[in-house]
Amino acid sequence: MTVLASGSTSLLDQPGTLGFLVIFGMGVVLYFVFRSMARHLRKVNTAAREEAAAAASAQKATAGARSEDQNSR
Repeated sequence: MTVLASGSTSLLDQPGTLGFLVIFGMGVVLYFVFRSMARHLRKVNTAAREEAAAAASAQKATAGARSEDQNSR
C-alpha cells in the first residue's frame, strides 16, 4: 500500500521562510513593473492626445482655407 501524505521533513516540501521570501520578492517586483507600466501608458496617452489635437487643428486649417477659396470665387 502506498501512503500519499507521508510526513516528509525536507525543506523543499514545506513553504516556510524561503517560500514567503520568494512570493514577497515577486510581489515587490510586480509593484515596480506595474508602476513603470502605468507611467509609460500615461506618456503614450498624452502623446496620442497631442497628436490628435494637432491633426484636428491641421484639419480645421485646411478646411478653413478651402472655404475661403470657394468664397473668393
